[in-house]
Amino acid sequence: MTENAAPLLVTGPPPYLAYDGRKIPIEILRPVRSARIKVRIDPRRGIVLLLPKRASLKAGLNFLKQEIDWITSNINKLPSAVPFRDGAMLPVLGRMHRITHVPEQRGFVWAEDGRIYVAGAAEHLPRRVKDWTRKMAKTEISVWAADYADKIDVRYSGITLRDQISRWGSCSSTGKLNFSWRLLLMPEEVMSYIVAHEVAHLRHMNHSSDFWQLVDELHPTVAPAKKWLKSHGAELHKYGVERRDGV
Repeated sequence: MTENAAPLLVTGPPPYLAYDGRKIPIEILRPVRSARIKVRIDPRRGIVLLLPKRASLKAGLNFLKQEIDWITSNINKLPSAVPFRDGAMLPVLGRMHRITHVPEQRGFVWAEDGRIYVAGAAEHLPRRVKDWTRKMAKTEISVWAADYADKIDVRYSGITLRDQISRWGSCSSTGKLNFSWRLLLMPEEVMSYIVAHEVAHLRHMNHSSDFWQLVDELHPTVAPAKKWLKSHGAELHKYGVERRDGV
């Protein structure tokens, strides 16, 4: 396929979009509450077609054809996936580190001098880096959460790490704090802002002026952190993701 070739929707099975030398999979979901056909671009899954329970696959694919210009425009905005591989670059607290396989070394994973060293067999490297990033994220987040909670005299019932796309953190009515492990990839002042934001919800379960005043007291540089997230947040979803296409 040439660089300027028009996108081609291949109905499969399984269906995919052939575009600009790539084979981009189309994931089909049937959410229980979906009332109409929708399409979205997922940073990790590629093209996601949402079908109501009674809608046919044919109707969904026809909808994709009608939205092909919008789909290809937004696909081009997605950053290329960066799987956990030997030689890949990964930001840790905002500083780039090179993943370096050291099969002859003992141990598991450790960071030193701008490198993330991974011991053991090559086939275990992606899983070991994944486990290490979650462990490091939990450690860093826990330190900030405990400090902020002490400052405003509140308590939380636990910290859970997830990998959601729509939000970086949340606070439940039971006092549990939930965060994306990808906070580890942000500069420390941005990560700590998100933690401060969720800890402040332990006192104010809303976004009132009192809430934002408390966040400002905990983290005086809210505006720069928000600006960084707006400019760079979406890029963080490319790390640790296998390629979305078959190229």
